[in-house]
Amino acid sequence: MVSGYSFGPFQIDVERRTVSRDTRPLPIGQRGAAILAALVEARGAPVTKAALIDAAWPGQFIEESNLTVQIASLRKALATDADPEGYIDTVPRIGYRLSVRPEPVEDSADAPVAIVGVLPFSNLSSAPEQDYFIRGVADDLVAALSKFRQFAVVSLRQDPAVDPRDAFGSTGPRYLLEGSVQRLGNRLRISTRLVDAATGVALWSGRLDSTDNDLFVFQDEITENVAAIVAPQVEKAEMARALKRLRGSISSHDAYLLAQFKILDETERANAEAVSIVSQALARDPDHPGLLSLAAWALEHRLAMGWAPLSPDDAERCVAFARRGLERADGDTMVMAHCAMALIQTGRDYDRGMAVLRSAVEMNPNNLVLITAAGVANCHCGTIEEALQLLQRAQRLSPRDPLAHIALCGIAFAHLIRGRNEEAGAWALRALAVNPNFDPTLWMLAAAKAHLGEMDEARRWLAELSRIAPGVTLASIRAGQPAKDPARLAPVLEGLRLAGLPAG
Repeated sequence: MVSGYSFGPFQIDVERRTVSRDTRPLPIGQRGAAILAALVEARGAPVTKAALIDAAWPGQFIEESNLTVQIASLRKALATDADPEGYIDTVPRIGYRLSVRPEPVEDSADAPVAIVGVLPFSNLSSAPEQDYFIRGVADDLVAALSKFRQFAVVSLRQDPAVDPRDAFGSTGPRYLLEGSVQRLGNRLRISTRLVDAATGVALWSGRLDSTDNDLFVFQDEITENVAAIVAPQVEKAEMARALKRLRGSISSHDAYLLAQFKILDETERANAEAVSIVSQALARDPDHPGLLSLAAWALEHRLAMGWAPLSPDDAERCVAFARRGLERADGDTMVMAHCAMALIQTGRDYDRGMAVLRSAVEMNPNNLVLITAAGVANCHCGTIEEALQLLQRAQRLSPRDPLAHIALCGIAFAHLIRGRNEEAGAWALRALAVNPNFDPTLWMLAAAKAHLGEMDEARRWLAELSRIAPGVTLASIRAGQPAKDPARLAPVLEGLRLAGLPAG
C-alpha cells in the first residue's frame, strides 16, 4: 500500500500531508505540503499552476502570485547541496514539476508519525525576570521528550500567535504541550497540559508547586515529572488511533501499536493475538526493531506467565528476536528494554540484559517503561534496594501508567523477598486494583497471605489465579522466571505451595 514517497533526503506522507528530512519533521506549512504532494504524485510530470492552486487553496479564487511565494518557500526548505533549487523545476507557460522521480514508499508510517509540539509557557505573574526560567523549562522539556523514539518533538517558540498546525502541514503537531508559570509570594506554581491538537481535548494536566529557593532543582523536577507522564499518554492516544485505523492490511507502525495494546491486556488470548499481529508484520518488514522487540516481549511474557506454548521453540524464538532487535536498536531505548528483559527472563543472559537496561536508563532516565523494567530486573538479578528505588519512583511519577500494575507487583515481590509479608500483600492488592489480569499479582497475594497464616485468604487468591490461568503449577512458574539467585523466587514458591498450588 503506497502511502508516501521519497526523493533525495526527503519523505512525504501524502495522506497525512507530513514532510520529513532524514525522518525529522520539516515545517513547510499546510499549503506547502499540499503543493508538494501534488508534485510528488505527478511522479516528475508537469503540474499546471491551476492544479497546484486548487490543491493548496481548494474552492478559492487566488492570485497566481500566492503560488509563486509558496514555490519559493518550498525551494528554500527543500534546498540541498545536491540540488540548491529544492528539486522543483519551472515548466514555462505550464507550471512546475519535480526535477527527480520520487520513489514510492510502501509503508511510510515508520517515520515519526506523531509530532508533539511544545508551546511557549505563559508567564502569569507579569514579571519579566521569570522569562528566563520559563524558557529554560520549555527547552528542558523538548530535550527530555526528544529522547523518546515513539514520537517526534518540535519547539513552537518561534511565534506563539501563529496556529502551530499552520507551521507543520494540515495535521501539524498531533499533540501540544502547553503550560503556565505563576509566582505566589516566594512560591512558584507551574501548570502543564497535553492536548489533542485537532480537537483541543486535554489528554492530561498536572500542577507542581515549589519555593523559588532553588529554581534549577525545581526545573529538574518539572522535567522529570512531565516527561515521564507525557510519553505514555501520547503512546496511549496513538494506540487508540491505530485501533480506529484498523482496516485490512495495516502498516508496521500500526502493527506495533496494536500488538502493544494486546500485550498490555495481560490475558493469554490477547497475548497470542499480539504474537500473530507481530509475526504478520515481520513477514513484510523483517528488520523492524520495534516489531522484533515486541515479538520478544510477547513471547517472554507468555513464557513467564506459564501459558500454553504457541510452538515448541517459543523460548528459542524469543531470544532470537531479542538479539536481532538489539542489533538493530540504534539507540532506541524502548527496543533495548524489551529485548533486555527477554534476555533476562527467557535467555538467562543476566549480565548482558542488565548491562543493556542500565544503558537504556542512562540514555532516557524519564522513561517509565525503562524504569519499571530495570526495577523488575533488579528484583531478580540486582539489589533489592535499587529495585525498590526504581519501582517506587515509577509508581510515584505516574500511578496510572499502563505498566503501573507491573511496578506495584514488583514492589510486592521485593517485600516478599525481604520477608515483609504484610507490605507485600498491601502492594499486591494495589496492583490488583490497577489490573486484575496480571498473574504474578495473584502469586504475590496468595504467597503473602499464606506466610501470614491467613490460609483462607491465600486459598481464595489461589482459586482466582487458577481461574485466569488454568493449569498453573509451581513448576510452570519456576520455569518461566529467572534463576540467577533461586533464593529470590523461593518465598513466592513456598507461599504458593503452602496455599495448595500443585507442584506439577
